[in-house]
Amino acid sequence: MSSSDQYKRQIMNDLAQGDTDSIHSSADESINQYENFDDFAQRSSRDERRQLFGKAFHPDRVSATQMEPELQKAIAQIQPNERDDVAKDFFSHLKKRGLSDRDLEQQLGLSTHHTNRMSADDVAKLAGFAYHNHPDIFQDVLSDRPGLIKFLSNPVVGATLGAIAAKWLNRH
Repeated sequence: MSSSDQYKRQIMNDLAQGDTDSIHSSADESINQYENFDDFAQRSSRDERRQLFGKAFHPDRVSATQMEPELQKAIAQIQPNERDDVAKDFFSHLKKRGLSDRDLEQQLGLSTHHTNRMSADDVAKLAGFAYHNHPDIFQDVLSDRPGLIKFLSNPVVGATLGAIAAKWLNRH
């Protein structure tokens, strides 16, 4: 078992026992209880996910140099049809900012701008670009596709996920 897996396991064990010392939440916030991350991803609203991911996944909290290799590994693990959907979401949001898929293909050195033919590496480059240059778009796509997060493994990202889990699991 890797140290990253051990780290995540320890975070989840601490959270399951109610150890949320480092988490500060106001008393007037409504806190839902979720059984696990999959339950959170299925039952939470897009706005809830957007709020949490907006705080957690930003270049000010996790640097692009830490996040980009994690994105590459995570995107390589998802199914091709899911990768296609993630790429479509990024292109759709970036197009609204005046960035065409063909321009991004050239700028990022993608093998194609056709989402159904993009490699995991292409989608990772697109996600890394959004994370670094348009973090709000990155957070929007994650809010729509929260399943991608469970494939991230970096201890820094794990700590961020721990903070999210602590807020939502709130078991005493």
